[in-house]
Amino acid sequence: MRQFPVEKYRNIGIIAHIDAGKTTFTERVLFYTGISHKIGEVHEGEAIMDWMEQERERGITITAAATTCFWRPTADGESKERECKINLIDTPGHIDFTAEVQRSLRVLDGAIVVFDGVAGVEAQSETVWHQADKFKVPRVCFINKLDRMGASFEHSLKTIWERLTPNAVAVQMPIGQEGNFSGVIDLITMKAVKFEGEHGEKVRVEEIPDNMKEAAEEWRKKMLEKVAAEDHELLEHYLEGKAIEIEQIRRAIRKGVIDYQVIPVFCGSALKNKGVQLALDAVVYYFPSPIDAPPIRGRDPKTEEIIDRKPDDDESFSALAFKVATDPFVGALTYFRIYSGKLAPGTTLFNSANGKKIRIGRIVRMHANHREEVEELYAGDIAAAIGLKEVETGHTICDPDNPIILEKIIFPEPVISIRIEPKTKADQEKLGLALKKLAEEDPTFKIKTDEETAETIISGMGELHLEILVDRMKKEFKMEANVGRPQVAYKETILETAEAEGKYIRQSGGRGQYGHTWVRVSPRKAGEGFLFVDEIKGGIIPKEYIPAVRKGIEEAMDRGVIAGYPMVDIEAALYDGSFHEVDSSEAAFKIAGSMAFQAAAKSAKPRLLEPIMRLEVSIPEEFFGDIIGDLNARRGRIKESFDRALLKVIEAFVPLAEMFGYATSLRSITHGRGASTMEFSHYEQVPHNITQGIIEART
Repeated sequence: MRQFPVEKYRNIGIIAHIDAGKTTFTERVLFYTGISHKIGEVHEGEAIMDWMEQERERGITITAAATTCFWRPTADGESKERECKINLIDTPGHIDFTAEVQRSLRVLDGAIVVFDGVAGVEAQSETVWHQADKFKVPRVCFINKLDRMGASFEHSLKTIWERLTPNAVAVQMPIGQEGNFSGVIDLITMKAVKFEGEHGEKVRVEEIPDNMKEAAEEWRKKMLEKVAAEDHELLEHYLEGKAIEIEQIRRAIRKGVIDYQVIPVFCGSALKNKGVQLALDAVVYYFPSPIDAPPIRGRDPKTEEIIDRKPDDDESFSALAFKVATDPFVGALTYFRIYSGKLAPGTTLFNSANGKKIRIGRIVRMHANHREEVEELYAGDIAAAIGLKEVETGHTICDPDNPIILEKIIFPEPVISIRIEPKTKADQEKLGLALKKLAEEDPTFKIKTDEETAETIISGMGELHLEILVDRMKKEFKMEANVGRPQVAYKETILETAEAEGKYIRQSGGRGQYGHTWVRVSPRKAGEGFLFVDEIKGGIIPKEYIPAVRKGIEEAMDRGVIAGYPMVDIEAALYDGSFHEVDSSEAAFKIAGSMAFQAAAKSAKPRLLEPIMRLEVSIPEEFFGDIIGDLNARRGRIKESFDRALLKVIEAFVPLAEMFGYATSLRSITHGRGASTMEFSHYEQVPHNITQGIIEART
């Protein structure tokens, strides 16, 4: 029996740049909502949501952690009328774990974006913001750390306007800043709010100090001008100078948030226990429930017809698996969001991504790494199932009688690789098993075997990403391994159109082998991937052999034609050929397709591509010239430089190949006073003089 109506659900995430205070903010949420009775501090290694050993050692979030809590607005007192059930996901800030952010945003209806009150918008702030744009996730902003030296609410808000969106609007302003920060002014109620008690749990509302009334009126006017555009009645009242009700303003803000037209900005200091409760109020007041969002859209796996599913318990069941994790006590945990219908243990469902039936055993609600077993789940719930096999990240699980495929989550390709081998031969099988389990959890972690050397190569999003995975393998799977130096994940492509013939003929006494193809290759735009085109007419190659030609081409693309790296962004058209009534076979056409593709690609100006990283460096001004010189020596292109608080910030695009060990170099140049963040941006052609060295290193 459903205890909470779906309109009282709020499925939200906390997203931010690394070190903006996101997990500290989440720990306060858990404390104020009664989930925890002691605040876990990140700097003490006690954060509830950072439960992994690697997270506690490094003081960073690595994996997205989910929990469920309940909140009613602070002004409602004991009344439970507006109490909401909040399914909350705390996501990582480091770019190497961007997959965790993407898959979380895919299933959320809202996000609180946390900013550092000193730095404002930082590199990863932009990345997570654009990921939220991609999934059309409504947002509110929380400018954090206003108690720190150099903090500025106005500067941080200005960076949001300049670098992210003009739709941000302050609904609060701070009372004092840096060491004098003591509370906030709520521009909707026009009251000052202070936070008292050992952990700021007591909210005291009072009149605005006289010396701040004029500034508050000015900020409120700006807020009403922006918000009034979302509500016709509010606009009329505002233009006519009539009194405006608080609920009227909140209703207009909520509409603006759901339509992506208004992004309210809150402020405070999570570490000093100021402002978090009012941001929680905003979750209740402004974020959509599942029924406020458009129905989830998918397609029928048989007819390809577009289907909508409403967040209704009586609809056919549909859910998206957004994360797979390994729990040391219960094994595989599959996290999912239910979009329609309800679910109880023992139900048989259908995985529409691979066509397999699955039986649901135990279902649990997660609180970080703790599990609470439940008997039934409903539309809007986010939970996990224990022991599901054959379900991967992005798979749709649904009613077998009414199947649907929801839109998959597309993850970025890895950019860095290392060779790995077990310390002893006896551990070879153990290594394979450990890597397979880690790859099932993380869609940006790839494993392959080098055909020439038979070595195992693992690939990921950055040095830290692979370092964490190797550390997890050691601690969780008791697997010691030798690890090689990091290698860049180069790719190959072509610049021109070319065509070639592939003919495979073998006679060996009995039945021979005959496959004959003509293939034309053409370049595609960056990121468009591979396209196979069947232009065969009149049955000159029988239809049953065409998939084999495609497979041969795909295998040839994996091997490359310059230095053995995978080829990307190519169209391959099979347009001519011939077959033999007796000797032709799928194997022969596969080889012929591979031969034709390789010959054509070699004639089509093949080029090597390298990953280019977007780098942001923050340094004291006296090191500006040295850092610019160092980046130029690394083939970097400076995009822009600007001031942020007391620091100079340089944004540049630099080849990943030149960035190994950069953190150590930066520390050395700046005497430990510089900081940098780096994320993958795009692929570019490798200069000719460097291409030759890469080819020689591979041969």
